[in-house]
Parts: sequence; structure tokens; C-alpha cells
Amino acid sequence: MGKRFKNIGFVSTRIAGTDGVSLEIEKWAAVLERNDYECFYFAGLLDRPAERSFLVEEAFFDHPDIQLINENCVHQRTRTAETTELIYKIKDQLKEKLYEFINYFDIDLLIPENALAIPMNVPLGLALTELIAETNFPTIAHHHDFYWERNRYLINAFEDFLQMAFPPDLKSIQHVVINSLAGIQLSHRKGISNTLIPNVYDFANPPGGSDTYCRQLRKTVGLGPEDLFILQPTRVVPRKWIERAIEIVAQLKLSNPTLVISHASGDEGDLYQQRIREYADNLGVRLEFIDHLVGPRRVKTSSGQRIYTIGDVYRCADLVTYPSGYEGFGNAFLETIYYQKPIVVNRYSIYIADIEPKGFDVISFDGFVSSETIDKIREVLNDPKRKQHMVETNYELARQFFSYEVLERKLLHLIDEAQRI
Repeated sequence: MGKRFKNIGFVSTRIAGTDGVSLEIEKWAAVLERNDYECFYFAGLLDRPAERSFLVEEAFFDHPDIQLINENCVHQRTRTAETTELIYKIKDQLKEKLYEFINYFDIDLLIPENALAIPMNVPLGLALTELIAETNFPTIAHHHDFYWERNRYLINAFEDFLQMAFPPDLKSIQHVVINSLAGIQLSHRKGISNTLIPNVYDFANPPGGSDTYCRQLRKTVGLGPEDLFILQPTRVVPRKWIERAIEIVAQLKLSNPTLVISHASGDEGDLYQQRIREYADNLGVRLEFIDHLVGPRRVKTSSGQRIYTIGDVYRCADLVTYPSGYEGFGNAFLETIYYQKPIVVNRYSIYIADIEPKGFDVISFDGFVSSETIDKIREVLNDPKRKQHMVETNYELARQFFSYEVLERKLLHLIDEAQRI
């Protein structure tokens, strides 16, 4: 064996904000750093410490050139020579910057985060693949969702690149998936062995309770002391099935029927947000979008507006809705369990395969919200003992199956294996 690995380099299109990938990077880094590793970050959008960050704008999926490539290739069957030339040009630039990143921070191990799984930035995936192939660089590729899981990539004009780099089958790469179904598909489609590491949360350190700062959020979103704070803690994208959350609020027949949505639409446009606004209006439900009020830490803006953490938002919640039609795993599910709130969850495929068998006590439904679902919600909300038993049971199960300690055991083993490659 050579020297012990010390410096770990995370690579992604974006390492910033509260999207699932960025949150998991933060958790992996916390586990690595408590085991004396140093973590550094390469991305096109970054909010990590400047002294550990390497910003390259072309790595961001929202960069104009990357957007142009996607417009010319997604939902298209052929691409022009000019588009191919642009892909290779940016790939070469990114590969050069990746080499600089590795040399500048003396990186020992790379952890690409979704950059080799979903082609939101094809040149970045190609650049990583070529660099790893050229150097046999030790790599743990962390795959959150694959291109074959997204309908928008069913028709595309970069299938050759998908076969090459999403993900590549190279001997120095160890592959990590976040759910068992993805692992089966990766083995079936690519012949690539992989390790399952689910999303996790720091259940060894319970959260603090609500305080005055946190409770101010209820007033900000127009809720009185007796009103229910019903939280939809996801981005506003179609696969989240937010219509079901709106139906839940409507059928509860509240005096102030409000659904609070914590995240923005992100990379998939604003049409769906317009759709759910209209749907909510038809059902008499008020939507409160608070993504502009949520940040990584508590601060006040120059105008005096309070910025809240996602933890503050959960602490305010009386009920969490999670009606997704598809999830790679379910960060919001674990967050809800961590903050000890009751949750209403649609039985999406990964929930059925990897979470439900653990025995969590939740209010679940299959695709549509029935009167039985509403009755179960009312039962939990109106019975404090039932609610307390539910959240305590769920917390202990999550501590057992989805804790930092679970991640620690598996990740440190992979690093040991990488040092032997």
C-alpha cells in the first residue's frame, strides 16, 4: 500500500444550497472530517469555504453553454457537428481544470457526486471519465439518480457519451448507489458491481427544539397560533406530485388551509409551479413558497428579513407531506423523522423496496388520497400520545438503519479498498 489517503475531492455540477446531492455531500464530508480526512470541492456553483473550493463556471448545469448543449441534444435524435465540437471543447477545458484541482489541493481520492450518473453536464462527465482513465485515479462515484430513471432522457442525441461516461466502467472506480433498485439496474445495464449506501442523517445527535426565532416563521407565512403548519419539503417538480399534498390540505377542511413549500423549482422550469398554483386556487388552498426565506444559516438581510434554516422550517411543521411519485431515496423522509414530525407518504418504489420493510410508522397511501388517509391524519394530529409514539418509534428505527454510523462503516471500507487499487 502507498501513503494513507488524506485529501478527498468532491466533484459535482453544483455543491450549494439545499438540493439532495449538496446535502448528502455535506453529510459525507462531516463523516470524513471526523475521521481526519480533509475535504475539497470542485463545482460550477459553490457555497463551501473558499479556501477549500475550486469554482469552474462551466461545470454548472445552468451555464449558458451547457444549457445550449442540452437544448440541442435532449428530446433530439441527432446532434450537429457544431454541438459535438462544443461538447469536446468544454470537456477539454474541464479536464484541464480537474487536473489543476487535483494538483492544487493534492487530492488523493475523487468522489464525483452524480456527475457520472445523470447527464445534466455531459462535458463534465466526459472530462472526469477521461481523467480517471488516463491516471487510474482512485475514485468513489456516488450515484444519486441515473439517466434511465428520467423520462426527459429517453430520447437524446448523446447516447454515445452516455454509454462512455454515465457511468464509466473503469477499474479504479468504486460505484455507490443510494437504493437497491438502482444497484440492480446498474448491474443489469452496465455489468457494474456496486455498493448500496442509503441517504443518512445524524441521528446520534438529536435536534434542538423550536425557539422564538423559529416560531416567527409561522407569522411570516400567515399562520395563527391555532393553524396547522403543513409542510411540503421538496423542490417544485412534477415527480413530487404536489397536487396530492394540496388535496390533503383541502380535505382536512381547515379554517386557514395553507401548504408551505420550502424549495424552488430548480432545474426543471416553472410551468409545474404555475400548474399547482392554479390547482390550489381551484381547491381553495393557499400556497406559501418560502425558498427565498431558507438558507444554510440564520441571518437577517439588509432589509431586516429573517432567513431560516431548513431545520427551522421542520421545527415549525405540524405535519409533513411527501407524496412523491418517484424519489432516488428520500432525503425529506429522513429529515422529517429526524425532526420528529408525522409524515404522509406516497408509497413510491424506493420507499416500498428500501424503507417500508424497516417498519416505520407513517401515514401512507397508494397514488391517491382517500378519505381513509384523511381520517388517519386527523387521528394522529388529535391524539398527542399516538403522535409521540409514532415519531419516537421512527427516530429509533432511523438511528439503526440510516445514521452517520451506517455511512461511516461503509464509506471507510471503500476508502480502504481504494488505497489497494
